[in-house]
Amino acid sequence: MAFDIDMIKRVYANFPSRIEAARNLVNKPLTLSEKILYAHLWQGEATETYTRGTSYVDFAPDRVAMQDATAQMALLQFMQAGRAKVAVPSTVHCDHLIQAKVGAEADLQRATTESKEVFDFLGSVSNKYGIGFWKPGAGIIHQVVLENYAFPGGMMIGTDSHTVNAGGLGMLAIGVGGADACDVMAGLPWELKFPKLIGVKLTGKLNGWTAPKDVILKVAGILTVKGGTGCIVEYFGEGATSMSCTGKGTICNMGAEIGATTSTFGYDESMERYLRSTNRNDVADAANAIKEHLTADPEVYANPEQYFDQVIEIDLSTLEPHLNGPFTPDLATPVSQMKQEAEKNGWPLSVEWGLIGSCTNSSYEDLSRAASIAKQAVDKGLVTKAEFGINPGSEQVRYTANRDGLLKTFEDLNATIFTNACGPCIGMWDRVGAEKQEKNTIVHSFNRNFAKRADGNPNTFAFVASPEMVAAIAISGRLDFNPLTDTLTNTNGEQVKLDAPVGDELPTKGFAVEDAGYQAPAEDGSGVEVIVSPASHRLQLLDPFAAWEGTDLKGLKLLIKAKGKCTTDHISMAGPWLKFRGHLDNISNNMLIGAVNFFNEKTDNVKNQLTGEYGPVPSTQRAYKAAGIGSVVVGDENYGEGSSREHAAMEPRHLGVRAVLVKSFARIHETNLKKQGMLGLTFANKEDYDKILEDDTIDIIGLTSFAPNTPLTVVLNHKDGSKEEILVNHSYNEQQIEWFKAGGALNIIRRNAAAGKA
Repeated sequence: MAFDIDMIKRVYANFPSRIEAARNLVNKPLTLSEKILYAHLWQGEATETYTRGTSYVDFAPDRVAMQDATAQMALLQFMQAGRAKVAVPSTVHCDHLIQAKVGAEADLQRATTESKEVFDFLGSVSNKYGIGFWKPGAGIIHQVVLENYAFPGGMMIGTDSHTVNAGGLGMLAIGVGGADACDVMAGLPWELKFPKLIGVKLTGKLNGWTAPKDVILKVAGILTVKGGTGCIVEYFGEGATSMSCTGKGTICNMGAEIGATTSTFGYDESMERYLRSTNRNDVADAANAIKEHLTADPEVYANPEQYFDQVIEIDLSTLEPHLNGPFTPDLATPVSQMKQEAEKNGWPLSVEWGLIGSCTNSSYEDLSRAASIAKQAVDKGLVTKAEFGINPGSEQVRYTANRDGLLKTFEDLNATIFTNACGPCIGMWDRVGAEKQEKNTIVHSFNRNFAKRADGNPNTFAFVASPEMVAAIAISGRLDFNPLTDTLTNTNGEQVKLDAPVGDELPTKGFAVEDAGYQAPAEDGSGVEVIVSPASHRLQLLDPFAAWEGTDLKGLKLLIKAKGKCTTDHISMAGPWLKFRGHLDNISNNMLIGAVNFFNEKTDNVKNQLTGEYGPVPSTQRAYKAAGIGSVVVGDENYGEGSSREHAAMEPRHLGVRAVLVKSFARIHETNLKKQGMLGLTFANKEDYDKILEDDTIDIIGLTSFAPNTPLTVVLNHKDGSKEEILVNHSYNEQQIEWFKAGGALNIIRRNAAAGKA
């Protein structure tokens, strides 16, 4: 039986009436996305029509998922909420804190020793508050969720931007910060601006070397890293139904890289097959009973331009394999054009590593298709020119793949099998020689390829491709190798060509596992004690942030004017910093150290206006905080792109930054700033970014009458005594303004709990 089957049946029981109420209100056929949104309104049945891209709406998600790096802060916040147990089914997955180094067994043992304090904390908090706990080695959160918890038509939030992976099973699964997760676990509504809708019509059928990964690589090239911001991407058409469930998950997963709120597919036979193969016949039967509600109304897909804000059409029959990169996941290059593009741009052609895995591509099907290429290489006398690493997505996938000989095939090609964990994808990779910062190229099946992301080396050119393409390129050792047309020289000096990959959508003998790594919580956790040592360097109990003082903010110093791309990796790096995710003060020492200072083109080097000296960003901000002076961070377009990590908002808040003023925000980061009581502001005129000078002292005027849809005024007090006033916009609604005034959303939850309110 599936986890939480009673909850799923309750959701399905409400579907028909809620969708009918919504359809009567909007007076038109509904997309799948609209059906799920309207079926999960906090209030129950819809009583008003919401405007896409404008209306703030309260929703009631069905469940919450957290990975170990973000769960620490989410649960430290939840512990302050005054609740005895989570209000919705919730899980914690230990997948981020395991470093890839020599191989699965040794790496897992080292991680469980080094991070024992954190794993024990997460296990005990989960046990106390009724949260399912997946132990280190159990697998990557999104693969484990797909195998165990995702269900068609459901709504889930998760403290990781790639929560969207569950769209492969027809969910609306959305990445959030820990404060949002805390709200839902505390039984409160979850607020989201009603998304716009992008429809992607898939015609034809994948063939040859082209994989589901190539669909999202192509879409990323079309929409760019911010083209999906504020939107749900809904895939449909004959090409969609012809793909596997895990292939759909891959496409939805990388929707995070175009800034999409989430992505999804309508329920179909591939999803039913996946549910039944993962021991969830009860969910499949329940979904079949209401399957007409688990996809869009027929008129929508027949005339998509009438129902979506934007429509893209891709013919899978002619789609070419792609490699995206370097340094950004939306720079899409068809494999046939890579030789020309690489030479033109000076990309290193010699490939040093090929990496397969991550939450994006670590399913049984992914491994089987890549293994078919590896087996050919062995059979045809080829030797890999690049090093090769594999991260299975879950213990169930690993165990089954090992039983079926897939892992041995990779090992015959001298691949290293790493732990069922994120590993290099999240920067947890102890790569030999990375500290030399030499210019080099790697290819991987991950989702992100920002500078320094995988190995900490800013000169590693990382390219994203399908697992089968990664295998082929690793074998060839060349970025410009095109397996559709090129040959390779084997150990006998013969020219051989790789055949197109083949694989199994699902294991023919079924999935198997001895110990999946799940720990159920105590029925009654009231007696469970959660201990955090005051001397710990890994964990730190939270103190409430101070409430707004009730006045305009004056005399703020410019901390940094960030130039160009400033992702959450730039604001709060992962990799070795992951070990401090539960200790706000310690991890704040990485605040904005990756951002480029506009005034000197350097990272982690800004002017301290109190001394006139240049130094690291965190220590400069600590000096302002010690002097009782607030500050402002200024940024460029799509500020906060990337991971959902709320540390990128909590660290500036903790160190005394009062406002972040940018040309535009990525969705999750803007929400995280609001939740922590920060001001997230945008230039009314983007050219005003150029008016910010290095020695500016800044005033923010209009806060005493802070109101929705009303701009604020920023006064720039320049060093020469001159002043400039600029208008800045915000997207705060009434509730979010209360978060700001209270010093953060958690302060309101805490206050209500103390007063005995829900």
